[in-house]
Amino acid sequence: MGSAADFGGWIAERSAAELTEPFTFVVGTDGVLRLAPRRSEHVACADGDMVLSAGEISFVCHAGRWAVGEVSNQSTGYCPDVTSWATVAHALDDIELGRPSGFTHEVVFRRCPDCQELNIVREGDFVCVFCGSVLPAAWNVDPGV
Repeated sequence: MGSAADFGGWIAERSAAELTEPFTFVVGTDGVLRLAPRRSEHVACADGDMVLSAGEISFVCHAGRWAVGEVSNQSTGYCPDVTSWATVAHALDDIELGRPSGFTHEVVFRRCPDCQELNIVREGDFVCVFCGSVLPAAWNVDPGV
């Protein structure tokens, strides 16, 4: 979606049932927001390309104007860092959508340096659930893995 008109055409084609669930999204390396049904894989939504961010997003309509209701970086295909919000915000601004000031649900991903397993850090506990090793404070998930 490169413009407000693109989004307007896309959202008008969605059924009421579709709009009750979040959508899968990616922001491509070109900065453009791409959307797919929730049960779609992020990698498929991106046509297998690298992305700047990925997650789930829902929309609400108030007084005839669409805005983002909720948005997260929840994508186990790309495991984007929470700092990828800036690229999401820019893509949403490009299509003139109202939005929150950050992800409404942040997922913290880390790869264990010892066993190499992917972890979701919960409640600030930076310990690998697989081997008990300490996880790094900084994002370390290679998007190519």
